[in-house]
Amino acid sequence: MKTRYWLFIVTIWAMVAWGCDSAAPRADSDADSDSDADSDSDADSDSDADSDSDSDSDSDADSDSDADSDSDSDSDSDSDGDLPPLRIEAECAFGAQMGDCNGTFDGTNANLPGQDGADSIPLLKEGEQIVGYFYAGSWLAFPGVDLTGYTAVAAYVASAQSGGAMEIRLDAADGTLIATLTVPDTGDWETFARTETALSAVDGVHTVYLVSANNGTYNGDVDWIEFFEAGGDADSDTDSDTDTDSDTDTDTDDPDLLPKFVGNITTGNGSVDWQGMNYSTYWDQITPENAGKWGSVEPNAGDTRNWSTLDAIYAYTEDHDIIFKQHAFVWGQQQPNNAGSLQEADVKSWMNEFCDRYPNTRLIDVVNEPPPHTTPDFANNIGGGTDSTWTWITNAFKWADEACPDAILILNDFNNIEWTTDNQHFIDIVNTIKAAGAPIDAVGAQAHDLDHASVTTATMKTLMAKLHNDTELPVYVTEYDISTTDDAAQLQKYQEQIPFFLETDYIHGITIWGWIVGQTWSMASDSGLVNNGNPRSAMTWLMNTLDRPVP
Repeated sequence: MKTRYWLFIVTIWAMVAWGCDSAAPRADSDADSDSDADSDSDADSDSDADSDSDSDSDSDADSDSDADSDSDSDSDSDSDGDLPPLRIEAECAFGAQMGDCNGTFDGTNANLPGQDGADSIPLLKEGEQIVGYFYAGSWLAFPGVDLTGYTAVAAYVASAQSGGAMEIRLDAADGTLIATLTVPDTGDWETFARTETALSAVDGVHTVYLVSANNGTYNGDVDWIEFFEAGGDADSDTDSDTDTDSDTDTDTDDPDLLPKFVGNITTGNGSVDWQGMNYSTYWDQITPENAGKWGSVEPNAGDTRNWSTLDAIYAYTEDHDIIFKQHAFVWGQQQPNNAGSLQEADVKSWMNEFCDRYPNTRLIDVVNEPPPHTTPDFANNIGGGTDSTWTWITNAFKWADEACPDAILILNDFNNIEWTTDNQHFIDIVNTIKAAGAPIDAVGAQAHDLDHASVTTATMKTLMAKLHNDTELPVYVTEYDISTTDDAAQLQKYQEQIPFFLETDYIHGITIWGWIVGQTWSMASDSGLVNNGNPRSAMTWLMNTLDRPVP
């Protein structure tokens, strides 16, 4: 048994709103002056009384050649009944009134009404309202819960071991099973992460039981459970305002405007097609593996920049209508020699020349692998603030936005969906630079370590959701590889992980880090998908899944 002494203060949130799938895009400075003022004031059953009155007076002074012509025609008949998420604090167990979980504290640990099982006393941690000591076979019950229409359930859990699970059952601890939540190893008992799963259809009001699965182990601590509609709030609102404003703005820095892609990287020294195989047949996005790094273009600080390899890659994307992503503007590796001499003017010059040369760049890793992983030699010259304000990162994003205003700007890192500590540290950096005004559009999860024996797919899903929820930004899987000579093992990982990437709305694209065996990066030498011209099992499965040809 864990030896922790927990006190409690009890509160409940009966219903709270849960975050959206992506942050609002940056405003693109167009001011098109269409002032459509449609004011439809519909009287539909969901009482939304739209009164839309757009009046978007934009005098279109942007340089992004927009062509929106938005003719929205929404004649509002909104008959949907979108359900807000229903969150219940775990300590509001059987015997407490919904909305009134005030308890008394007498200076000792106390079990909750409804708890069952010897040596299975849930304790509350003061200020955090956590139910702990939730041993296998024990349960918590919540009366009077109407789950009609809810299709998914989540919980906020912590565990310092793997293999935990919690069951959602109806009307008894051994009642109808409607969901099983996996409890990942979050690293320690004080680190909580969201886990979620689908919910079987339920009608009417029930007593809902949260049961620590009877699997012979301790199943973790729990803070809250939440029921929600998977896919969220898509209402059928069609309010006929027909605003036809034709402002010509394509706004490519909005992640929602790019299709979800499955792309790859160049091979060898910047090659795109390889040994008779056409890259564009299999992949719809490209990241130059090395050619876009500052040290590749400018080997020594102050050298004349050599763009020839990058020119050819970019031209290929233009000719084949493939999404081009830049990797990377600022990185503590593969920077010019004598990088410590670089100043703000040099960074701006590098970004501006790149963006002038490659104006259709759709995504940019503005800063790659921030501390503690790497630190550019010139970080202090462009703002400093490492481990505090991160001003140098904020400045890099501001300058990248000035240079490439239509690109999606990304902070990219490794281990942020594999390990709890890295995940939280990365989130802290993102939220610090957002608060400082950094125009960040998305976050990148490299995903190199997903074949590590200690990293489960359940852990990845939990940390991926936390990455999105806590930053309120879309996520790109930027450098995915599964390195093994065992075709079956590689296929298994692809089948576990790729469907999640494809089906999750807030994941906006996947870049696999190498497709030719023997030509992938040295730390994942066996991660390629085509071996001597022959597809490995994972490649065949992936191409079939994407409805693309198999080599």
